[in-house]
Amino acid sequence: MPHLIFEYTANLRAEGDIAGLLRKANAVMIAQGVYPIGGIRSRAIELADYCVADGTADDAFVHACVKIGAGRTAEQRQKTGDDLFAAMTVHFSEIFARRSLALSLELEEFSEAGTWKLNNIHARYRVA
Repeated sequence: MPHLIFEYTANLRAEGDIAGLLRKANAVMIAQGVYPIGGIRSRAIELADYCVADGTADDAFVHACVKIGAGRTAEQRQKTGDDLFAAMTVHFSEIFARRSLALSLELEEFSEAGTWKLNNIHARYRVA
């Protein structure tokens, strides 16, 4: 854990470099130093069906949902959100400057109770 889920409107596909956004987001999470590298997963969901505002313009949006397990301090959660949102803002800055675009991010912390996991990726990052 954590999981990063980016929903974006299909009208950003050509210019949004979504794969680059995912790599940058993972780098931000790794730099926090409080999340196990082997648990970081990011993905993007292109939205073919959407309506922004009154639907009369070619508006676009990107919404990030960050799900983390419990146990980080309020300061760590705040820094995670701030750093990820800053990375999103920089990533989309050129697009934002020339078209209608809404960016948003929510960070959700959940209890380990009610989650099931199996992951053999962590072993690759363990120091002997």
